[in-house]
Amino acid sequence: MSFKIDRQSIGELNLMGKFRQGSVYYLFNKVSTRIGEKLMDEMFSHPLNDAAAINRRVAIFEFFGKSNIVFPFEADQVSLMREYIDTTARRSQWVVTADLYLQKLLAGLTKDGRFKNTLLQLQATIVTLKKCFGMLELLKRENGPLQDRVDALLTIMYQKDIRRILDSDIYKPMSTRRVSEYDFLLRNRHNDAMKDILQFIAETDVYISVSKVSRERNFCYATAVEKEENLFHARNLRHPCIAKAVGNDIAMKTGSNVLFLTGANMAGKSTWMKSIGIGMYMAHIGFPVAASEMVFSVREGIFSSINVADNIAMGYSHFYAEVVRVKDAAIAAATGEHLLLMFDELFKGTNVKDAFDGTLAVTEGFSAYNNCLFIVSTHIIEVGEALKKLPNVQFRFMPTVLEGNVPRYTYTLHEGITEDRQGMMIIENEGIIALINKM
Repeated sequence: MSFKIDRQSIGELNLMGKFRQGSVYYLFNKVSTRIGEKLMDEMFSHPLNDAAAINRRVAIFEFFGKSNIVFPFEADQVSLMREYIDTTARRSQWVVTADLYLQKLLAGLTKDGRFKNTLLQLQATIVTLKKCFGMLELLKRENGPLQDRVDALLTIMYQKDIRRILDSDIYKPMSTRRVSEYDFLLRNRHNDAMKDILQFIAETDVYISVSKVSRERNFCYATAVEKEENLFHARNLRHPCIAKAVGNDIAMKTGSNVLFLTGANMAGKSTWMKSIGIGMYMAHIGFPVAASEMVFSVREGIFSSINVADNIAMGYSHFYAEVVRVKDAAIAAATGEHLLLMFDELFKGTNVKDAFDGTLAVTEGFSAYNNCLFIVSTHIIEVGEALKKLPNVQFRFMPTVLEGNVPRYTYTLHEGITEDRQGMMIIENEGIIALINKM
């Protein structure tokens, strides 16, 4: 089964957005080639839900991060090679030769540019293949986690036909017959092998660029364990897209799989929940995580409710939109799947009494799903007292430190339930009451 995450959760965590500064994708999108970017899209859009597959990908990223191998390919040459290899018609050697001779004749008579373009693409392909061969030889000596893949590609490179192309000098004039021979070999006889090499180039583009981001930002790679273990441990977990973000530790497992989070407005609750969701998502695609270390049980999906808005088109109020969101989460959890569920400020669209009752009922209900990890935040700290009877609920809060009458936020987790009530103080500090009274 595929990993489940809906559009709202993706938006709340700001995961996607190729050109949107502040998105997680934008942070990691440092690839050099179009084929590398396409592979990035695929990886980002399809999280893995198999622990072994995740750990295999992680091992590859870690290898490239430690090896400091430089991406040797030029983007324009790789692009020319891709165009060249993709335009094939599975033709015979005779037809290829006849067509190229015709192109060359037309180039002299009518300034037809096809022969020149073919020659340019062929030269770029040969240069790229030479660089790929050199990189494969280097990886062979390193004996890393891609060894089987490297051996298979080197087998292609060592074939007599390909070897002859690799040994050619592109700076010397090539006869039309030689061009047609190479053209037939690359675009017809060995076309599938060339596509495999292009795929490898895309993979190394992603591995090298992403591991470089990880190294520069001091991120870590998470270790995946089977979903049945139902645990999530992270040290110094933080938001990857916030400069100098404050990190916090988290430890959840069966028997303590519910986290009840309190704190004042602006204390950092929402950002912390987003950090958890982003970390879990990135771990499932095998990418680096903004933490010092992380171990997690594979989830079958992530479901968040952090920035729920009203829906004018459907006639939903803010409160009803929250109710619908909770219902969707309940349906997902009832399937028995191992999920990460996160709710920020439940039922803030209704009165305090209903919000108290609703938050308490929902938290008690979701706490019964021992196969899920459930995180809920609220301003209504009285709910926490009512939840203390549940053995699997852990209580954390983000404090507000008063410096005179000015609140300061540390963004660090503490054990327990907050007693901070600075809302009225902030209102008074802003002079709102005095302003109103002057009117």
